[in-house]
Amino acid sequence: MAITTSGVYWLSVEKFLTAATGIVSWESTACKYALALDASTPNFDLHDFRNDFTEATGTGYTAGGNALVSPALTISAGMKYDFNDPQWTTSTIASAMAGVVCSGNATNTIDETHFLQDFVTAVSTTAGTLDVAIHANGALTFA
Repeated sequence: MAITTSGVYWLSVEKFLTAATGIVSWESTACKYALALDASTPNFDLHDFRNDFTEATGTGYTAGGNALVSPALTISAGMKYDFNDPQWTTSTIASAMAGVVCSGNATNTIDETHFLQDFVTAVSTTAGTLDVAIHANGALTFA
């Protein structure tokens, strides 16, 4: 299988919405943006931790991803979750197919996965900058 769609990891959202212990707020700068390879097969109903997807590796990439910069929830005719564009400078990363927002708890078996953004086409860098352009309407929108 492969990544073919974006989606929300509902077990993590359920924990977040029911105020279960251990989950990090979406507005926390502890949250991270990790890169997933196309070898991953997301199951949005059953997967809930970073070890449920195959993470990218490479020079200039740190396991677990980069900390989100300026994460914010905005309420206006729905809810928008947004943050600055994640980027990896002077990186060599092969075949990143999606970005996954995780809780940033430092280990792949307790990092809650919040949602995945499918890039549609795999991206790579060779001693360059991988810059993920977050849509102007936000990384995730509930209308």
